[in-house]
Order: sequence, then C-alpha cells, then structure tokens
Amino acid sequence: MVTFDNPEYVRGLLNELCVLPHETEWVEFKHNNTDPESIGEYISALANSAALQGKSNAYIVWGIADQSHEVIGTVFRPTDSGKGNENLENWLLRLLNPKIHFHIYEFDVDGKHISMFEITRAAYQPVQFKGVEYIRIGSYKKKLKDYPEKERELWRAFDVAQFEQQTAAERLDAVEVLKLLDYPTFFKLLDIPLPETRDGILQRLSDDHMVEICQSGGWKILNLGAILFANNLSEFRHLARKAVRVIEYDGEGRVKTNREYEGHKGYASGFEGLIGFLKGILPENEVIGEAFRKTVPMYPELAIRELVANVIIHQDFFMSGTGPMIEVFDDRLEITNPGEPLVDTQRFLDTPPQSRNEALASFLRRIGICEERGSGIDKVVFQTELYQLPAPLFEAGGKHTKAILFAHKPFVEMSKDDRIRACYLHSCLQYVQRKYMTNSTLRQRFGISDENRAQASRIIKVAVQAGVIRQNNPDGESRKDTKYVPFWA
Repeated sequence: MVTFDNPEYVRGLLNELCVLPHETEWVEFKHNNTDPESIGEYISALANSAALQGKSNAYIVWGIADQSHEVIGTVFRPTDSGKGNENLENWLLRLLNPKIHFHIYEFDVDGKHISMFEITRAAYQPVQFKGVEYIRIGSYKKKLKDYPEKERELWRAFDVAQFEQQTAAERLDAVEVLKLLDYPTFFKLLDIPLPETRDGILQRLSDDHMVEICQSGGWKILNLGAILFANNLSEFRHLARKAVRVIEYDGEGRVKTNREYEGHKGYASGFEGLIGFLKGILPENEVIGEAFRKTVPMYPELAIRELVANVIIHQDFFMSGTGPMIEVFDDRLEITNPGEPLVDTQRFLDTPPQSRNEALASFLRRIGICEERGSGIDKVVFQTELYQLPAPLFEAGGKHTKAILFAHKPFVEMSKDDRIRACYLHSCLQYVQRKYMTNSTLRQRFGISDENRAQASRIIKVAVQAGVIRQNNPDGESRKDTKYVPFWA
C-alpha cells in the first residue's frame, strides 16, 4: 500500500523543494520562526499564490536555510505547539476562511529535524486569515488588497480552476498508480477490453483524464481518477472525507445509531456496493394495486439511485472536512451534500442542473450511473407518486443541500405542508410533460376517490393561496375543467 506519509515520499518532496530558485511564491523556508500569527498569514499568502501559479499545493518548511536551501534543522514541532490553550492546527483552521486543508509532516534528515506544512491551494475564493487576504510578492508576504492587479488575476484563476483536473497524487511510478486505482472496474464500466500492457492501461486512463504524466517525471493521479476509481479514498489525504457515509438510526431522531457505513472506494467503482447496502437496510411498503396488494421497497430504487448520484455530482469539493451523507430514519431518508445548490430548490424539477463538476457528471452519465441532464428529479417525483409516498423535500442552508424522501403515510396523516408540496410538485411534473394539473390528476396522485372531489379542491385552493400554483384556464372554460400550472410557468 502506498501512503503519503512514507519516508521516501516526504524526503523526495523535500529534495524537489530545495532545488527550487530562491524566490518562489508558493514555498517558504524558515529556521525557527514559530509565531502562530505569522504562520496563519503565510498559509493565506501561499495558498493564494499557489492558485495564481497553477500549483496544487504550497509549502512552509522549517529547518532549511532561506538562501542556500541547506538542511540546518529546527526546534519547531508544530504538532506539540499551540496558541493559548488551543492546539496550533485547530487554532489555525478556526481562523482561516475558507477552511482549507493543510497537512503537517515532521521527520529527520541526517539527524536534523524538519517540519513541513503542505497547504492546499485556494480554490474558489482567496484564503483569509483573521479576515485578511494575503499574497506573496516575490519572497515577501503582502496584503492582497494592496495589489488589485494580483487580486483580479487570482479571481480569473478561480474561474478556470476545475476540481477534477487538479492533482490528487503525483511523482508516482506506474506500479503505484495501478495499486491506487481500481482500473479493472474502469474498463468494465466502459465496456472496453482491458489492455494487455501496463503502458496501454495508463494511456487509456490518461485519455479519459484520470491520470497524467508529471513534468518532473513519473505519473500524477488527477482528482477525477481518484474520486471515481480509488481503491481506498483514504490513500488520498484531501479526498478521505469525501467518502459517502451512511448512518442508520433507531427511530425518527439522531439519538441512537444502529449502524454506520463509510465507503472507501471511488464513487464509480463503489456505487453498486453503496446502493446494495442501502437496499439491504431500507424498510418495505405495501402498495395497493388495481386488483391486489404487493410488497415493494419503501423507497423506489430509481429515486435512490438518482438522488445518490446527484449528491455525488453536485457537491462542492472545495469545502473541506465534509462529504456526502445518507441518513436512514424510520420515517424518512435524508441525503445531504456539501455546497449550496446553483439552482433554486423550487426549480429542481424543471431547470437543467448546473454542475460544479461537469467532467465528473459527464463520466457518470457515460457509464449509466445517473440519468441524462435535467431528467433526474422529475423521475424522483414520478416514482414517489407511483409508490404512493409523500412528496420529496429539497432544502438548502448551512452551505449544504438536502433531499428528503419520506416513508409511506396515509393521506389523512399528511400535514398541510405535505399536501401543498405534493400539489406543487405534481403540477411541476405535469407541466414538464406538457400537461396540466387538474382536480382529476391530483385525485389520482393522492388516491382520492371520485366522490371526494371536494377534498382535492380544498388542497388546490390552499396551494393557490400559498402562491405555489396558479390557474391557467382560458376565459370561458368551465370550472370543472380548471387547469393549474406552477407559479413560475
């Protein structure tokens, strides 16, 4: 197993940094300067400069002479250091915004101690420390606001930076690449023959932007390859928290946990295993057909597949320390992804999705894990109607997006909000199919008998008053045939 804390990797990285020119805007060498405030400012400056320079990471190295880059050693041990009563790492993370990932290495070279911070580049906004953004100008740390041209250049860099094409691991030989990636599943899912040679495998992975040749020699695994086909996501430090977590609770709250599952494989290679695990723990429901009853899974598999694929595709990978989560309760299934939606939650059904991760979405569509663009949420709504479930709920807040599927509930037990939401989503589903919602279609959706027409009328009246649907009848059309559309139509 290849790990990134192994001595050979760390020493090789140090050697590469030491041969760099004196003035490098994404690397800082120090002796014993251990002031926490200064370290926080340097993390901000180096992370922002790495983004400007197109580097995946920036570095602060203690124990190296600034001018000669000779190994001189340091007394600084960051893992044993703090600020006040707080651990140094936690203190720095608390004051950095956004909270970017950095990894601390401590090791000896020829009996001399070295400490190193490997800092992830700024991703979608400049990194601040204590509310101030810093940048490197040559070998000097400066406030970004004092260099407006650098600030404009940095924002332009964010516009073109794609998570999928950034580096997950680099300076690997061919054997290490193939140990880290589940390449047989890559070829199986694409339904193409497995090449007979190692070079052929790597070339095909490179063609699909999973890996790339390093300019300094060897191979790099790109984030796209790692997040889709990692044998173990924990092997890629900044992706370890992106594994999908499933938590099954006892009851309707989060007080008692029955079991917890955390996927370790990449999203593509581990998708079927994840769905299989979910199917094994979800309850069943009895559906009344036209002539008989039958037992089916509580939640439609197609709806689960689409929502799990969505949570993978639309997450904000630049949010550190968090990843997709699926929570199973007795009365609902909650699926949460990091990042607020790019589309209004009320328009999920009719608006083509805007993806932060288009290369990821495109590949998952190629291998059939998710539906064609824009067709997923309407399938979720259709399936919940078919399975006689309450309408799904889509929420945004706290920098996360959540989709909730509710377990079966008889119509008489549905709340006012349940009925309004179901009426609205039913009108949306009808509209995108170039149809209209009527009293008749709504009765069918809720399983209301024809003689209880007035019951459906009351739901429609409340939904109109709530402003989520509106009447769409031409003048003179009978009230009996009144048609309704979503408020945005």
